[in-house]
Parts: sequence; C-alpha cells; structure tokens
Amino acid sequence: MSERLATRQPRGKGGSVRFRLLAIALLPTLVILPLLLGMAVYRWNAKFDAALISKVNGDLTIAHQYFARLLENTGERVTALGASARFRDTLDAGGEGLSALLEEHRRRLDLDFLYLLPEDGGVLAAAPLLAGAPRRDWLITEKAYAGEAMTGVDIFSREELADISPALADRARLELVPTANAVPTERAAETRGMVVHSATPVRLADGRAAALVGGNLLNRNLVFIDTINDLVYREASLPEGSQGTATLFLDDVRISTNVRLFEGRRALGTRVSSIVRSAVLGQGRVWLDSAFVVNDWYISAYEPITDTYGKRVGMLYVGFLETPFTQAKYATLLTIAIAFLAITALSVPLFLRWARSIFKPLERMAGTISEVESGDLGARTGIHGVDDEIGRVAQHLDLLLEQLQERDRQLRAWNEELNARVEERTRELRLANRQLEATTRQLIVSEKLAAIGEITAGVAHEINNPIAVMQGNLEVVRQVMGERAEEARTEFRLLDEQIHRISQIVTKLLQFAKPEEYAGFLERHAPADVISDTLPLVQHLLNKSEIVVERDDRASRLVLMNRTELQQVLVNLIVNAIHAMSDGGTLSLRSHDSDLDGKPGVLIEVADTGVGMSAKMLSKVFDPFFTTKRQEGTGLGLSISQTLISRQGGKISAESEEGVGTRFTIWLPEAS
Repeated sequence: MSERLATRQPRGKGGSVRFRLLAIALLPTLVILPLLLGMAVYRWNAKFDAALISKVNGDLTIAHQYFARLLENTGERVTALGASARFRDTLDAGGEGLSALLEEHRRRLDLDFLYLLPEDGGVLAAAPLLAGAPRRDWLITEKAYAGEAMTGVDIFSREELADISPALADRARLELVPTANAVPTERAAETRGMVVHSATPVRLADGRAAALVGGNLLNRNLVFIDTINDLVYREASLPEGSQGTATLFLDDVRISTNVRLFEGRRALGTRVSSIVRSAVLGQGRVWLDSAFVVNDWYISAYEPITDTYGKRVGMLYVGFLETPFTQAKYATLLTIAIAFLAITALSVPLFLRWARSIFKPLERMAGTISEVESGDLGARTGIHGVDDEIGRVAQHLDLLLEQLQERDRQLRAWNEELNARVEERTRELRLANRQLEATTRQLIVSEKLAAIGEITAGVAHEINNPIAVMQGNLEVVRQVMGERAEEARTEFRLLDEQIHRISQIVTKLLQFAKPEEYAGFLERHAPADVISDTLPLVQHLLNKSEIVVERDDRASRLVLMNRTELQQVLVNLIVNAIHAMSDGGTLSLRSHDSDLDGKPGVLIEVADTGVGMSAKMLSKVFDPFFTTKRQEGTGLGLSISQTLISRQGGKISAESEEGVGTRFTIWLPEAS
C-alpha cells in the first residue's frame, strides 16, 4: 500500500506540470492578448471620443467668430452711417429726406429697422415707419447719448417689436413644439425676439444729443444660421451619413435652426434638453458632449449668449449626427473581435499540440523517478529517438540513474570513511557557523537600510502634499495682510525656512538610503549663526520644561555644509537632549576651533544633564531604527545625522554616563 502511495504522488506532480504547460501555452492568447487588446481598444475609444469633442469645439469656435463678426459688422455699419458726410448734410439741412436715406441704408445694410432718437424725446426719422414709440431706455441707447457707440444682443418683447413694426412681432412669434427631455413649461408660444442691437452717437444741428439705432431680428433668420452651417460643415467635411447642424436659441427655444423635424421642416419652436439648459444657461458653462437634439443624438457644442446687460439670454449651438461615428466605431470593434477569435481558433490547437509533446515525456520521466523512489534503482525512461531538449534530458536521466546505481554501491563503501571525518567536519561547521552569525548581523543592518528605501516614496508623497498647501496658504496670508505683513517678517521668514526644511527631510531620507545619488547645496557658515537659527525651532519644547541653555561660541572658523542639513543634525541632538531631561536640567551648546588628524576644523558640542545611557545602549545609538523612546521615536534621527556629517568629511561621536548626562560631539573640517 505504501509503495502505491509513493508512486501516486509523482503522478500528481506530473498533472501539475501538464496544467502549467497548458497555462503557459494558452495564457498569452486567452488572457494576456485579450487584456492588451482591451486596453488598446479602451484607449482608442477614448481618443476617438476626444477627437470628436475636439472637432465640435473647433466648429463652435468658427460659429462664435462668425456671430461676433456679425455684431462687429452691424456696429461698424451703423457707426459709419452716423459719421458719413451724406448723413450729416441731410441732418444739417433740416432732416428732409432723412427717412428715405435711412430706408436706403437699411436695405443696403440688411437691417430690420433703423431710426434716429433725440435724447429729449421723439423720433426724427425711421425706416420703416414706426408703428409706435420705441423704447428709449436701452443700455446701448443711453451709451450713445453719452457719446459711446455700442453693439450687442438684446431681447425685445412682443410689444417692443410691435412698436417698431407689427411684421417683426409676427416674424418673432414661434409656436412651441413639445420636445422630449426639455424642461416642462405652460407657455404655448415664444413671442420675444433676439435682436442684434446697435447704437451710435449723433450730434444734431442744434447741438442736441441723439442716437442712431439699428437692429436685425434673429428669429427665423435662416440666412444667418445657414451661413454658419455652411462655414462650419462644408461639403465632405463629415463622413457619409452624418449631418452638421447649427442653431440659435432664445432662452431654450430654437428661433433659428437647420435641424429638421420631418419632411424638411425646420425644428423652429422646439426646445433644448433640460440638462443642457442647466449647464449652459444656468451655470454659464460651454457644453462639449453628446446631447439629444430634437429626435436624435448629436455630438454637440453649446455656448451661452449674453445680452448688453450681461445676462445669459440664449445659446449658440453647432453639432453633427453621432450615429455614423458610433456605427463606424462598432464596426471597427467588431472587426477586431472577429480577427482575434479567428487567430485564437487557429493558434490554440497548435499551442495545445506543442504542449502535449512536452508534458507527455515529462510524465514518463516523472513515473520513472517514482519507481526509483520506491526502491527500483534499475528503472529507466526508455525514451529514444527524440532529438530535442526533452529527449536529451531523458537520455541524461537514464545515464544519471545508471550512475546513481554505481554511486550507491560506492557510497556504501564510503560510509565508514565518512564516519571518521564527521568529527573533523563538525569542527569546521562550528567555525563556519560563527562566520555566518557575523554575516547575519551585517545582513540585518543591510535589510534595515533597504527598508528605508521602501518607506521613502510613501513619506515623500504624504509630506510634500501638505507642504504645498502650507506654502500656498502662507502666501495668501501675506497678500491678505498687505503692508502689515512687515510686522511679522521674521516669523514669516522662519515659517518659509522650516517649510523648506520639511521638504528637505524627504530628500534626506533618500540621501540616507542612496547618498551617492544626491548632492546638497554647500555653503560656508559660522557655527554660532547656525546654532542661533536652530534654537527658535526647538523653543516650544524648551518652554515646556525647566531647562537652562548655556552657550559658549568661540569658533572663529567657518564650515562648508548645507545649512539645512547642519540645522537638521543640531535639532535632532537638541530634541534628544530635551527628552533626556524631562525633569529639567542644563543644555550646553559649545563651539570652538579644533584640529583632527592634522586637519583644521570646528568642534560643536551638545551636552545635557539628563538620565544618560549605558555602555550597551551607547554602542547602538547610531544604528538605524534603534531608539530609546519606545513608540515615540523612529530610530532614524542619529543614523541620518551620522550620514550627513560623514558625507562632509566630518565625524560625530557620543559620550554618556547613566545619571550624569550625555554629550554629542560634531567635528567638521574648515571651509577652504
């Protein structure tokens, strides 16, 4: 029974090999290739949609420029008429023939109305003849009375249009057509008119101010909208089956459009969808996306139109039918899918056949090995005539099994000899074990240093984002305080320096892990100045404890080191000293000139009268991750400080006695 179990286990392994070989054969085709294909299709689809949005945005730019040019041309023409010699001569002659002149220019300038309004009331001339008294308090009219020409869009009520011409009021009226997705309304018709409104100042012969006012009603102005459509969507600018459209909206009602309802009827009186209305008219945003237009989906662009008072009163729209592009996209995706399935159908059987030619011999070899494990040293694979790597492996296996039989006989003879050598080998292993323990201790330090590299990226991400927020808000505080910011100039400078210092801490962690890849900016400093700038950074900790600071600055030499790095080392040593004197004490900071091994330099001492450390703790104080602060410390401060000082050619050491205190000494070479 035990022999059967011994032979079944290798067969299970052979099945595992079969599974793995099949997975290796099919994984690229059935898993990796579809994933790559899916990612490529996803990116292509995003790029395709972005290209459509980019095109419709360009189309909207052209339509916007044409609309702006229409306003500009109207203003220029009215202004040119008001400044023309013929107009002035007719006006100076008493105004006879002025109405005929206005009618002539109204037709020539393609305007719907043109009239002259004195500031003190009445109408001097009009074309066509006015049916009533036109409204005089328009912003553009008031600007003209003040001597400034102005052109813009204004919304006229039905009564205001009727006062100019009943025909204009009738032309502006549009019966509202129920439209899917539009905001519900109880109105049955749109009676207002969107007018390109222009006024230019005129000075009458008696010195009175007047305004020459002209305008063009855009309701049902099909020439205007068809011109935009022809400019934006020229022939062959869209694929076959697609259709470009342009529309002018008064509020959310189409008052001029080439969108068709049915049988060539234009969709005048239909309304825009509620979501577009909210984004464009409600929020003042430009809409660049797919939108439902009357009865189909279009790649659409909408922008708000504002009147002369700055109020959003309508929209300008361009777009093209989405269906042809969607069909082309799906056709492309279908072609890719069919090609993938065809390639898979042709390649998978071939891959399976190749895999079978590999795992069958492997299973045979696994069975042979099982027989040998059960005690039959004479078992062989018997695979011959296969001239490939597996065949050669099988032949080598048979050769090895023959050698194994021979080696078995030899091993029995060597057994006694080996017993005699065991004791000698044991002694050698003990020595090797001691060497291994020393190597293990070195590997532990290496692993800790490697861990620093693992956490550096996370630390940089978590710290740099708050730093950016702090810097931005500090600048906002300066701007808000204005000139009063000078009163806190020192505090602002310290904040700037320490924010920069926090930013440098991340770099220092990286420097600790890979110091050869980073080089700091070196400067010459007087140690006393650096100590003076460091103390304010830890003053909040000193204020919490009864610690007396004693200074002795006798160094006359300068040191060459990055100022922030030296401050970082001093802050770390001072903070450690403060933590060691929880019940108060004396913190001594000294600096004086000192030579080391014949080299001139500066010695900086940081000493405390705290609890001190034992000799065992002192020997590990510069090891990474070693800390005496339990959960409050990371164990990196002194290790990083030692790295920073050593990189500048300096040396840092520590002396301590339990119950007496600790003294850290930093030696740095003199700046040359």
